[in-house]
Amino acid sequence: MESPPLEVQIKTLPLSPGVYLYYDKKDRLLYVGKAKKLKKRVASYFNKSHDSFRIKTMVKNIHRIEHIVVDTETDALLLENSLIKSRNPRYNIMLRDDKTYPWLCIKKERFPRIFLTRKMIKDGSEYFGPYTSVRTVRTLLELVKTLYPIRTCNYDLQQDKIKEGKFKVCLEYHIGNCLGPCEGLQDETSYNRNIEAIRGIVKGDFKDAVQYFTELMQEHASRMEFEDAQRIKDKLDVLTRYKAKSTVVNATISNVDVFSIASDEAAGYVNYLQINHGAITRSHTMELKKQLDESDKELLELAIVEIRNRFDSLSTEIYVPFHVNLGENLKVTIPKAGDKKRVVELSERNAKFFRQEQFKTIKIVDPDRHVNRLMAQMKADLRLDEEPRHMECFDNSNIQGTNPVAACVVFKDGKPSKKDYRHFNIKTVEGPDDFASMEEVVYRRYRRLMEEDEPLPQLVIVDGGKGQLSSGVIALERLGLRGKVPIIGIAKRLEELFYPNDPVPLYLDKRSESLKVIQQMRNEAHRFGISHHRNKRSKQAIETELDQIPGIGEKTAVELLKNFRSVKRIKSAEKKELAEVIGPSKAQKIIDFYINAEEE
Repeated sequence: MESPPLEVQIKTLPLSPGVYLYYDKKDRLLYVGKAKKLKKRVASYFNKSHDSFRIKTMVKNIHRIEHIVVDTETDALLLENSLIKSRNPRYNIMLRDDKTYPWLCIKKERFPRIFLTRKMIKDGSEYFGPYTSVRTVRTLLELVKTLYPIRTCNYDLQQDKIKEGKFKVCLEYHIGNCLGPCEGLQDETSYNRNIEAIRGIVKGDFKDAVQYFTELMQEHASRMEFEDAQRIKDKLDVLTRYKAKSTVVNATISNVDVFSIASDEAAGYVNYLQINHGAITRSHTMELKKQLDESDKELLELAIVEIRNRFDSLSTEIYVPFHVNLGENLKVTIPKAGDKKRVVELSERNAKFFRQEQFKTIKIVDPDRHVNRLMAQMKADLRLDEEPRHMECFDNSNIQGTNPVAACVVFKDGKPSKKDYRHFNIKTVEGPDDFASMEEVVYRRYRRLMEEDEPLPQLVIVDGGKGQLSSGVIALERLGLRGKVPIIGIAKRLEELFYPNDPVPLYLDKRSESLKVIQQMRNEAHRFGISHHRNKRSKQAIETELDQIPGIGEKTAVELLKNFRSVKRIKSAEKKELAEVIGPSKAQKIIDFYINAEEE
């Protein structure tokens, strides 16, 4: 598919953390960068002049922009590092192989050691990270060693060597940092129990550690050992603020392809993440147009085969959100929890972001196609028999029970049709009664349309829950329109959609375009109704004793209040002052009125 213009690509980027990739016309990767807010960072390349000739040249050659959304800036930093090493972009500074991020290693050996390393050796040891800061790893090491004494020596603690007495305890034992497994003073079961607890902390399970530190701090405080209590409190604060690992990479996940799908009525959007040596090395999303209302399963199976062939993937395992049939030679995993599940969720987020960008691009480049797709989506989401090309929404306004009014806003093809908006003053209802007011305005609106032989909407929305919806249904029933004009209610608190005779509300995805259009209509009806209510109250406020003066109309009263600010000031003004605003004739009428009023 031909890439849209760069300005369109930039407009559709999200304001989320992530990594952006620049490509030229020949689809060669020019540059990989990270950003806290993708849209803002990428736009900055094109919104300002650059002193560097290298940057100017790069920007001139950018033809296509890809991006990968992640959760945090740390994730973006790690992913940028991984992609630069694996893809070797032309304009990035080359990363030396020995300049790598630190990992935390639990060595595979009897009485395992735990230490910081920058090299991963495939000997069965466990690696956690990578981390963006050595200080972070050292802080974590200090915490776990304080909590669970473990050895730091590099002795080969085989059972026969310990029995032969080949090792002697060191200073670490004497100061309480080690329990002396080298002399058999700590058994392997007890030591491994501590390692298992440390493994939990490194993975992010801090519950037991936090409880331990809290109790220890309280013990020191109860014994008036405040310095020790403060020391433990400082460590507790670090521990509770600490985030143990990144959701982008994990050393236990290697040589794996991750696939997910987001879809709508017209197409499916499949995201692909390639993971090698515990890091994401590629992300790609493709659009598949639906021809025969294919299911997500059918689309995902087709896309997996196509993408794996396109990128010559040799991975023997894939992660997917649901079961797919791809033959016996490929292991299919559907993660239920943990790091694998988080990687699939990350892929799903990228698929959804891609779909949203496609919507935005179509909206800018091909508005007719956007409208057609939106109408088809709303028809499906709202369970309608036809596309809601003409929609109307009602809202009541009566602040503190005064001046009850209502508003009707009209949307055509998903956009406001302001010339068709209507205000209603409530005529038949005494006092603040939302239900009766809703019935009145819905009845009046569609009785008028029927009398004038105007087209009726394909969807009516009332702002409110079951009560307002029931009132709207009664109004349509009185007109013989029940069942002919679909009507729904939207409740504000949980954005529930209510249907007649259905006690269970419909909940749309919070990011759903259908819900966003309904919310826009509801908000527009509220704004339009409030503005009318405010105007009516203002007009009522102007209806003061000035209106009782013969020959002084509304426009003159408004002009006087605009200049004098209050009736009291008008009353005390000199004829000359009044004449400068409304002329001598009307000024005299005001003077005479107040003179007569005083005489009475």
